[in-house]
Amino acid sequence: MEVRLAQNYGFCFGVKRAIKIAQDHRNSITLGPLIHNAKEIARLKEKFNVDVSENLENLPQDRKLIVRTHGIPKSDFKNLQEQNFQIIDATCPYVRKPQMIVEQMSKEGYQIVVFGDREHPEVKGVVSYATGPTDIVADFEELQKLQLGKKIALISQTTKQPEIFAKIASFLSMRCTEVRVFNTICNATFDNQSAADKLSKEVDIMIIVGGKNSSNTKQLFNICKNNCADSFLIESESELDKSWFEGKKVCGLTAGASTPDWIITKVQNKILKI
Repeated sequence: MEVRLAQNYGFCFGVKRAIKIAQDHRNSITLGPLIHNAKEIARLKEKFNVDVSENLENLPQDRKLIVRTHGIPKSDFKNLQEQNFQIIDATCPYVRKPQMIVEQMSKEGYQIVVFGDREHPEVKGVVSYATGPTDIVADFEELQKLQLGKKIALISQTTKQPEIFAKIASFLSMRCTEVRVFNTICNATFDNQSAADKLSKEVDIMIIVGGKNSSNTKQLFNICKNNCADSFLIESESELDKSWFEGKKVCGLTAGASTPDWIITKVQNKILKI
């Protein structure tokens, strides 16, 4: 069995930055999971006593609070500041950018259209900066049902597919008087998706490693599945099934932006043993 790694995979800049922040601030609490990878969250708890709180009530005043990479709603941030908590902001700069765009464009009277998943914490945080009409569309079909104003500002969740974003931008530009398009898709996302697309066309089986609740990892899986029917999304090496590899000669391997190298290495080693 030959195992080929994608040209780009794994931890992005924002995740590396957040992990370093958490490791530098032992005994802290993250507001929601710092990243979408349960095993890395468990490692931070075990080695650095970094806890996770999904609830902003009854937080201890003697511990530092870390804002997750995906950010939190503006009102939550403000409430914590007013309570004099010591806050360390680990929001990815690529997520902070759309927050600021939404805030400014709302002030200028634009209807905000966000290409993203409405239940994703990043999107919830971004739209909280809007002060006017805001719509979230998960796909091109949802966009076609919107009631559109004359002035539109379009942004994207950082992990969405550029091709669909471009289709949405084109549709809006043909139907609205003024459209401001802000490409807020992260370069690392684009590079990982492009590399996964290329590799999955060259292999017999494709393994995608990452959190099952990670948006960018699910995007990688969908891209690979489109090219290689035998594509599998796993969180760790324990999920590998020997039967997947029967009759296969070349295995492709990629990983989401929240997947640490130590997990990827374990998966690669187990595949080679199989």
